[in-house]
Amino acid sequence: MTGARPADEPPRGRTSVLYDRPWRVEITVRPGVTLPLSRAALARLAAATLTSAGAPSPASLGLIFSDDTELSDLNREAMGRSDPTDVLSFPLLPPSAYPPHPGRPAPLAAGERRSSPGREPPPARYAAPAFVLPPGTRPHLGDAVISVERARLQAEQGRGGQTGDRRWEPADEVRLLVVHGILHICGWDHAEAEEMHAMHALERRLVGHS
Repeated sequence: MTGARPADEPPRGRTSVLYDRPWRVEITVRPGVTLPLSRAALARLAAATLTSAGAPSPASLGLIFSDDTELSDLNREAMGRSDPTDVLSFPLLPPSAYPPHPGRPAPLAAGERRSSPGREPPPARYAAPAFVLPPGTRPHLGDAVISVERARLQAEQGRGGQTGDRRWEPADEVRLLVVHGILHICGWDHAEAEEMHAMHALERRLVGHS
C-alpha cells in the first residue's frame, strides 16, 4: 500500500546507513523491535530490488522496521484506514521516474496514441526525476515501513506469503514485505491481473522462493 506520508516526529530508534553501490540504504529499527535477519542482508535485498525495478541511480532508500501500533497509526493517517497492516510505502518520485513494466506501459508522449492490437507498441520511454540536486547529493526514492510484529505473526500462523496462506520463517516474510514495499515505491501495483502476476513473479525471484 502506498500513500503520502504525514509529517511526524523525527525517526525513533537506531538508524544504520549501508551502501551497496549505487544505492544508499537507511535502515531504522524502532525500540523493542528485533530483526529476524541482518541489516547487511536487508541492504543487499533492497539493492537487488531497486536494480531489478530500474530505479534511477545513484539514490537512497529508507527501510523502517516497526510494530503494529505504528503501522496502524500510519495506515489511518495516510490511507484513512484504522486497521494494522504489514507494510506501507511512501514513494517520493512519480511512477514515470521508473521504466515501464508488464501491466504498466510507458507514458505516452504528447499527441501519441497507443498502438492497435496486433501492432508493435511504441518504444519504451520514461522520465528521469524532474529536478536538479546539488552535486554529490542522491535523490531519496522514498520509505517503506514494515511491521515485524505482523510479519512474525503471519509467518508463524500460516498467513504469510503472497497468497496469505503460507507458513514459513519470519525472516522470509520480512524479505517478502521489504521487496513488496520497495516495488510499490518503484511504481509497481497489483490492482490489475497482469501487473499483479508480474509483480509476484519478480518478488518470488528476489526473495528466492518458488
